[in-house]
Amino acid sequence: MEPETYRFDDDGRFPNSRLPLLVYRQALARDADAMERAFAHNGWSNAWHDGIFAYHHFHSIAHEVLGIARGEVQVAFGGPLGRTVTVRAGDVMVIPAGVAHRNMGQAGDLLVVGAYPGGSDYDIRRGDPAEHEAVLRAIMAVPVPASDPVLGTDGPLGRLWRERP
Repeated sequence: MEPETYRFDDDGRFPNSRLPLLVYRQALARDADAMERAFAHNGWSNAWHDGIFAYHHFHSIAHEVLGIARGEVQVAFGGPLGRTVTVRAGDVMVIPAGVAHRNMGQAGDLLVVGAYPGGSDYDIRRGDPAEHEAVLRAIMAVPVPASDPVLGTDGPLGRLWRERP
């Protein structure tokens, strides 16, 4: 299974990442507990079940995986100048540290499962220009995970995130 890849440039407010956003279509069962178990099996934990914030935000100290357990959502990635991607139940997004994301509208009873490599902690940043240099340093310090949250150690994440654009 090869994910869709998307890249976003730093716009001065949202740093985004040199690493591509990965979108796996119909990757996992449409069940929140099963998604959480699959992520944990592949080394991604500190999970939660909820939705996606309706404002642009990013994480500067952790990568994030989001699985759509129910419903459908249009997610703006990369900040206001980025791209909106529609994801549905069964789809999984692997978001590199620094890549902005925002719920632009949803259909159905949306339920999202989120997790982080190694159960790492995360922060929530909203693109404050005064923090830009500090968050760039923090993002560069976040290591590439040892395992793909969908396909484990044999998954494409390692290859795709170690390639240069």
